[in-house]
Amino acid sequence: MNDFQLRPMSAGDRSEVAELIYLSTNAWYQAHGRPRIFSGDPSSADVFFEVYEALDPGCALVVEHTRTKRLVGSCYVHPRPTHVSLGIMNSHPSYAGRGIARMLLQHIIDGAERFRLPVRLVSSALNLDSFSLYTRAGFVPRRAFQDMYLAVPPGGLNARVDAAGTVRDARPGDVEAMVALEKELAGIERKKDFTFFIENAQGFWHASVIEGDGGIEGFLVSCGHRGMNMLGPGVARREDQAAALILRELNQHRGRQPVFLAPVDCGNLVRTLYGWGARNCELHFAQVRGAAAPLRGVFMPTFMPESA
Repeated sequence: MNDFQLRPMSAGDRSEVAELIYLSTNAWYQAHGRPRIFSGDPSSADVFFEVYEALDPGCALVVEHTRTKRLVGSCYVHPRPTHVSLGIMNSHPSYAGRGIARMLLQHIIDGAERFRLPVRLVSSALNLDSFSLYTRAGFVPRRAFQDMYLAVPPGGLNARVDAAGTVRDARPGDVEAMVALEKELAGIERKKDFTFFIENAQGFWHASVIEGDGGIEGFLVSCGHRGMNMLGPGVARREDQAAALILRELNQHRGRQPVFLAPVDCGNLVRTLYGWGARNCELHFAQVRGAAAPLRGVFMPTFMPESA
């Protein structure tokens, strides 16, 4: 590994990191007979730098070839009070098998251990190379998710969900209740994420809550960036509440095709989504290295941002 050096990502790395994510991610999917994740040109993968440097400035890493100075690996890291989240991690296809991903992963694990924090991630169940990398390092799958997508008609989805409570736009005054609910149901805390979404300085976030007699009983965020149209993160006490939130956020993206993660063990929710026209595109696992509270209710992670 003397040929490679790990260092913090800089603003000057931005376009090269976007190209690395674009090439390596698409290469894996195409090599396994699946369609590309990122369409258009490599700038479509710039969403990660755009969002994460605003949300977690200075926390990203790259691996550089010491002689050529070429970037051969990258990773985004999200430190939170209750955990460290491992974001999208890539190594250049031309340098496969050189231990670049292991180098990045061990650096993140070492940092988390210094603060006695667990490390969390959501990883592909189909990519056995990454699955083996994480489980060998001590990660344990905690929940499985169906990656689903749905083409929302230009006029919106004509559907109805009978759920106790009122669904409305999230407001700044809801942040503390959102934090408390996620801490109760998932055991994690990320106040700055929810503040970031609701403030929406970037102009492509939306958040909804469902409010019942006992206060806020669920919430869901969505990202409308041109390179990443996805629902999540979110939690809800019950599946009907999660369905009501998903319907509202899908209709924020009329004429588009958002992706979202549905827990495989939430059968009623999954059947409802099929009824609306949702289809599966992949499977993912939520994994944790270290202590993790049991997941309660409906937990909906996301790839943008990957801070759970």
